[in-house]
Amino acid sequence: MTTLQLRQKLNRWHDSTGWQPFGFVLAALVLGVLLARLPSWWGVVLVAGTAVFLLTIIYPLAGLGLALLLGPLGALEKVLFSGSPLDSGQVMLLFAIAAWLARSLSRRRIMIRHSWLSVPLVVFIFVGALTLLDATAVTLGFIELVKWIEILVIMLMVTDLAAEWFEGRGSGFFGSPQVLVLGMLLLAGVSQALVGIWQFGLREDGPEHFLVLGRFYRAYGTFEQPNPFGGYMNLSVLLGLGVLLGIVVVLWRQFLLNRKGRKENSAKSVDINLLILFLCVGVATALTGLALLFSWSRGAWLGFVVGTAVVVLFWPRKLWRGIALLALAGMLLLGGLQVGLVPASVAERLVSFQEDFRFGDVRGVPINDTNYAVVERLAHWQAAFGMAQDDLWFGVGFGNYGIVYSDYMLSNWPDALGHAHNYYINLLAEIGVVGLGAYLLLWTAVIGQTIWLLRRVDGWERGIALGLLGVWTALAVHHMVDKLYVNNIYVHLGVMFGLLQILAILSKRQAKN
Repeated sequence: MTTLQLRQKLNRWHDSTGWQPFGFVLAALVLGVLLARLPSWWGVVLVAGTAVFLLTIIYPLAGLGLALLLGPLGALEKVLFSGSPLDSGQVMLLFAIAAWLARSLSRRRIMIRHSWLSVPLVVFIFVGALTLLDATAVTLGFIELVKWIEILVIMLMVTDLAAEWFEGRGSGFFGSPQVLVLGMLLLAGVSQALVGIWQFGLREDGPEHFLVLGRFYRAYGTFEQPNPFGGYMNLSVLLGLGVLLGIVVVLWRQFLLNRKGRKENSAKSVDINLLILFLCVGVATALTGLALLFSWSRGAWLGFVVGTAVVVLFWPRKLWRGIALLALAGMLLLGGLQVGLVPASVAERLVSFQEDFRFGDVRGVPINDTNYAVVERLAHWQAAFGMAQDDLWFGVGFGNYGIVYSDYMLSNWPDALGHAHNYYINLLAEIGVVGLGAYLLLWTAVIGQTIWLLRRVDGWERGIALGLLGVWTALAVHHMVDKLYVNNIYVHLGVMFGLLQILAILSKRQAKN
């Protein structure tokens, strides 16, 4: 960046924030005095904090990226600092949102960009709020509502900042909002993947109940549990897989053009930016995929398998080709299972629950080490169905499953576990048929918009839509045996919703061109 460009950037920031030049001088003097008097490690914290503060004020999207990195630390921070109402990820998120709002107010406008998802999100939040009118613990319901309000605000924030860039304030491939937001999401996933890989393969001891294969410990990152960690890895590995396939299509087209160009003596060079992006996304996908395997989570594995199948199905623009590819992939998978290419321990882990999985009353069912996890889930499902029977339309109140569980629990299962280990049944118990319908309406809109964009977005960005469709599928499948809106995963989801709206803006621009 040249001196003139830097000066123009500072002038634009000054116009948008209202900061005066003497503010920088004063801040520098105060910072210098503090650095001279404080211990060295406090100085490092102070400088880093000041840098984060200024960076977020100037670029709210950077603050959101830091919130994504810090978000998964929430579960660990609750263990280390019990009693803290907010974790570092939430603090960073609130600051980033405040910086965005302050920036908008300084320009005397808060732009609410049009989105397919705004209305169904508001409807779901409204129905969830209605269920609290007769809830046992309103505070718990409010906590759940805040999650979805944050998802809505994050989506609007990302959409607004991206629209501003598309209006002509930014430049460069790697400075484009789709690349920046994609990088933020994958970097957050990789940071957790590295922790999980270390936990599985390098640590010498760990929680005894996470021990697998006699010597390894299931990866759980800073989530403190392997199952939500595995679900979190799916958000990155499937998104990365879709992007890689999208880039492959573009590079293949460029190869064919170069081949034709050589014959006509007018060959065109391959886009080096795409090659760099392919390499970076490939590394991120490999690392998060490895961490997903090491989580040893059946729910996450099943979500990945079904999500990958959907990605393969929708990869070609013609559906019949996708069906053919999916059939070929299915035959290769079955062949791999037959000849032992898929490790027996992995295959057994995927299907081991079938013998004990049965619907119906589980009271009196003998419990052993083999069927414990399955029967535990079924017992919590049964309690949830009992709640739904007492209030079918609006449930016991959003977020109130755990607080009323003691009234519906089975005798051998006194621990509520916080949720029913099936999010759809959990919603039926908490917000009834009306709330579950609103939730399904929301995800119908999400999936519908994603498929719509698959037909309209061209270039490597189509791979983003492809990967997001795989992510939505994996979430839907994993939610049949767990609840993943924990440990700030919903912040990640809000950014993904924003990324989807970036594609919507991009599709309109491509249609005009």
